Amino acid sequence: MEPVQSRERQARGYLEKHRIMELLHHLTSVLLFVRPIKPREYLISLLERLRIAKATGVAFPFFVDSSNIVAMFDMMDPSGRGTITFAQYKEALKNLGLCPADEVLSDDGHIITLDKFRDEVNARTWEIWKAF
Repeated sequence: MEPVQSRERQARGYLEKHRIMELLHHLTSVLLFVRPIKPREYLISLLERLRIAKATGVAFPFFVDSSNIVAMFDMMDPSGRGTITFAQYKEALKNLGLCPADEVLSDDGHIITLDKFRDEVNARTWEIWKAF
C-alpha cells in the first residue's frame, strides 16, 4: 500500500497537470456572476460549448460579454470618471477568476480605462479557456 503522502502528491500533480482547480475556480466565478436559475444545466451547457469549441477549433463564446464588462466597470466607477483604480481592477479580475491568487500584478501607474479593462478581461478569458 502506498503512503498517504505519495497518493496526495500524485493527486495534486494530476490536478495541476490538467488545470482542474483553475477550471473549477473559473466555472464557480462564472456561475456566481451569471447566477442562472438552473446552475447544473448551465454548467453542463458551458462545458459542452467548451468541448465543441475545442473540437472544431472555433473560439469559445465568452459568457462575460461586452455589456457585462461595461456594467462591472460602471459599478466600480460610480462617479463616471471613465477610470478605475488599479486595486479595483485587480479585485475585479480575481472575482471573475481571471487572476490566480499567486499571480503578482504590478501597477504600471497607468489609469485603467474601460477599453483597457475590457481588453484584459477578454484576453485573460481566452487564455484560460484555450488551455482547457
